[in-house]
Amino acid sequence: MELSQRKKDILCAVVEDYIKDASPITSGGVKDRHLKDVSSATLRNELNALEAMGFLRQLHTSSGRVPTSEGYRYYVSSLLADLKVDENKITNVQKILEQRTKSVSEIVSELAKIVSEATNYPAVVMMNGYDNLILEEVKIIPLIADNALVLLRTTHGIINNNLNIKASQKACDDAGANLTKMFAGKTLKQMIDEFDSFEKAFKDQLDEYKNIVDNLLESIREVLQHKSMAVRSAGSMKLLAMESQENIKNAQKVFGLLEDEEELTELFTGDEADISVEVKGGDRGEAGYSVVKAPIIVGGKNIGSFGVVGPQRMDYSLIASAIKFVASEIENLDKLIDKN
Repeated sequence: MELSQRKKDILCAVVEDYIKDASPITSGGVKDRHLKDVSSATLRNELNALEAMGFLRQLHTSSGRVPTSEGYRYYVSSLLADLKVDENKITNVQKILEQRTKSVSEIVSELAKIVSEATNYPAVVMMNGYDNLILEEVKIIPLIADNALVLLRTTHGIINNNLNIKASQKACDDAGANLTKMFAGKTLKQMIDEFDSFEKAFKDQLDEYKNIVDNLLESIREVLQHKSMAVRSAGSMKLLAMESQENIKNAQKVFGLLEDEEELTELFTGDEADISVEVKGGDRGEAGYSVVKAPIIVGGKNIGSFGVVGPQRMDYSLIASAIKFVASEIENLDKLIDKN
């Protein structure tokens, strides 16, 4: 919904003041702190209009107003339009992305840690499965007790899995080398889809390591069925520092959400192209929360999402800035790979 500049200024002022002290905002408060040149009568009319439009609500007839879910959502959308990124808040993102010798799960976990520490709120990072990760190398290492370790090095880190097979060092080396030759530069999904071509291309050698290839194929199929998720709750203590009973309830809602993998998966699965915000509940006395998230784009493909979970009354400016910076660094991963 398009607002006049004055309505937009008033709404943003109300949201920012409420984020700071959790006190309902009156027309007098807006006038004293933000719009001294606008009459009290005009401000009351504008606040009434914003309430009628669903952006604000009154707790009681004689009290001031507080933002609704729609109010928070409009505020964050306005904030993102001309957001300035504070790069000093996050210093380790590029370093982590350059360390592609780490497993994908380690990278996911460390990104969650960085976002949480930068924002002081709980963070979630989720991969949309591994279908779109681009393969760089396959390495198979025979172990004791009829086992082998398979390492799939991708543009976003290493995926490792165990194979229940007995195979010689030479068979493992040959299988890894030929699989790399055939599928390097392709996604893991393409690898599965084109496996018949591989069998035809290497049918003469395949007898020597067919057992390895068959087990590896099944192993990759299993990997592609799983999502990778990391939840970093280091910022949770900040939620308990809020004073009002309403916000304690909201904090409890966030704690419950962080334990609910199914709901988190629903919230963080999507095809958004940029930073987005979800604001849930909180308008009729029920506990509410907000999610500010961004996609993980690698090689032009959406392979997951990450973001912050918290109460509706949180520092959106800091959070959006941190998330925008991390998202931009992840999108630059291709350039980092080229340098290496």
